[in-house]
Amino acid sequence: MRIPLTFVLLCLIWGSTWSVIAIGLKGIPPFTGVAIRFAIAAAILFLLARIRGVRFGRGRHEVGLWWINALLAFAGSYGIVYWVEQYVPSGLTAILFATYPLFVALLSHFVLPGERLQWVSTFGTVVGFAGVAVIFSSDFSELGGPQVAVAALVMMISPFISAISSVAVKKYGSGVHPFSLTSVPMAMTAGIMGALALGYEREREIVFDSVSVSALLYLAIVGSAVSFSLYYWLLARIPATKAALIAYVVPVIAVIVGMVFLDEPVTPQSVIGSLLVVGGVMLTVKQRR
Repeated sequence: MRIPLTFVLLCLIWGSTWSVIAIGLKGIPPFTGVAIRFAIAAAILFLLARIRGVRFGRGRHEVGLWWINALLAFAGSYGIVYWVEQYVPSGLTAILFATYPLFVALLSHFVLPGERLQWVSTFGTVVGFAGVAVIFSSDFSELGGPQVAVAALVMMISPFISAISSVAVKKYGSGVHPFSLTSVPMAMTAGIMGALALGYEREREIVFDSVSVSALLYLAIVGSAVSFSLYYWLLARIPATKAALIAYVVPVIAVIVGMVFLDEPVTPQSVIGSLLVVGGVMLTVKQRR
């Protein structure tokens, strides 16, 4: 039962984090928020690893995976997400990131033996990206202005680079402890994003009030330290494309949370596009014989 329970828990956690990011950005700039979030998460994971006697850097590809995760899954992907959520509603951001399984499936087809695309999966990939096209046909003025369209386009980089990271972990991460795949890259991310924050956000005001601090702690502890350790534990036990099923449950939760708690706008095109994306993902990751 640990596998399905972990799956459900990850869906609930990551479905809520999109709105929590938007809340935290009201007091803390994006790069600064990413740096602090992963610094806290890394510290927690290093402590847990020490308590459990986990040793790092002994695997054949371990150091390479640290850099891949740090640059792609954490600094790159989350840096983009935080920056984008300054302009794009959190629910729509989550929907655009839901294309992640489509990229995972495409990359796995060429990289992972036994996870090749079949015709149903190929059709699902086409449907999913058609949904993205429908979303971009929306009147973005209803969602906040022309800058939303540009930010949404930038957002598409995030799921792509995250997919590269996940496929690399699946291919080369056998036997590497989840704490190693999370804590070290998160610490590296804190340094990378901290440097970017000093360079680009030095003049921006930072407000550490109860709301922004609570959001930051939730994202660092629950949304990072706990969730990513669980995810890599899950990824080691099921195919990469099945682990990616999380990504079509998460945006549904994210949209609902954003509408209910943040009063985020939704256009008819974004709803239709979202349904196509989720439907395409479901077909793409459908269990193959």
